Amino acid sequence: MSKRIYLDHSSTTYILDEVYDEMIKYLKTFFGNPSSFHSFGREVRKTVEESRERVADVISAEPREIYFTGGGTEADNTAIKGIAYANQSKGNHIITSKIEHHAVLHTCEYLEKKGFRITYLPVDKYGTIDIDALRDTITDKTILISIMHVNNEVGTIQPIEEIGKIAREHNIYFHTDAIQSFGKLPIDVNKMNIDLLSASSHKIYGPKGSGALYIRKGVRIEPLIHGGHHEMNKRAGTENVPGIIGFGKASEIAKKDMENNAYKGIGELRDYLQKGITEKIADVFVNGHPEKRIPVILNVCFKYIEGESIILKLDGKGIAASSGSACTSGDLEPSHVLFAMGVDTALAQGTVRFSLGKKNTKEEMDEVLSVLPGLIENLREMSPFSAEFEFPREAGPRVKHKH
Repeated sequence: MSKRIYLDHSSTTYILDEVYDEMIKYLKTFFGNPSSFHSFGREVRKTVEESRERVADVISAEPREIYFTGGGTEADNTAIKGIAYANQSKGNHIITSKIEHHAVLHTCEYLEKKGFRITYLPVDKYGTIDIDALRDTITDKTILISIMHVNNEVGTIQPIEEIGKIAREHNIYFHTDAIQSFGKLPIDVNKMNIDLLSASSHKIYGPKGSGALYIRKGVRIEPLIHGGHHEMNKRAGTENVPGIIGFGKASEIAKKDMENNAYKGIGELRDYLQKGITEKIADVFVNGHPEKRIPVILNVCFKYIEGESIILKLDGKGIAASSGSACTSGDLEPSHVLFAMGVDTALAQGTVRFSLGKKNTKEEMDEVLSVLPGLIENLREMSPFSAEFEFPREAGPRVKHKH
């Protein structure tokens, strides 16, 4: 195979040429500090504020409600810790789900050690939270609900608008980790009653090290980083100007892509790949909601083998995929997301996530489908598990081999 195939866009994307061209000017030519009063600073500040407008426009927010951060993880930490510490007088209870990104889960675990009470909502076999369980969990001490919009491993879309409505009815702040949905799915923070939202640049063809936190006007929050008046006193430190400029341009392009229904084509490619895998390979399980799933993610369990082995073999063929979240790729434990969905531990070990992007083609999907069946067959021949060995299975339909 002469051409490499990249199918790990949910981990990170490349920078678009238009984004790079806009950023490069602010690495050398326009190098001023945006907090400076002289002309060098003012010309940079103007573009930073234009970027703030571009990011806000994607989610129908006001520009002054957008605060730039060093990435999605910082945005999640700021939202959750910030609400917790600023509202302790009202209560100490936070509700989240068992399938959140570790940027949320580990932050909540940290707060538990500080005396906060956290409820981790279960999910069904598709990775969707139970709305009735959410309602039943709310108490007069609940100060925050934090539920991700799209799961980064299986792609399931949560009922964000319904969650926001419940939070608003109970006067509880609602935060959503929208890092996998920002710029890919329509979001209206007002219609969805979202009070805080985390976004990341490098998931939408912008640079790494740049993110944003939407904070609804009037929401009380304790800053995570102190030391200056930057970002309207919410995040101290000289702004990462090239990163912010790149994020703004990537956001502008992402909004146009949504308006042009660009992700419909990527979804069709994803479905083509899924159909090919389930028809050509025996004992395959597709994870995530069959319909309420973001178009770019395909998460598959291959019975009898380990996902890491598949990833290495694919990489040897020039095909990049992942076994789940890039942030947990060094962890030998099975996915906490699949475990919460009821997938058996041994079966979960055989998971591969294919996440598609703008430049992927049908020819590339055909190439993957020409390589993957033989690769899986060879790995199963070397597997210590026999074909007769049965894993318990609670989540998702079994796809039988078609002769």
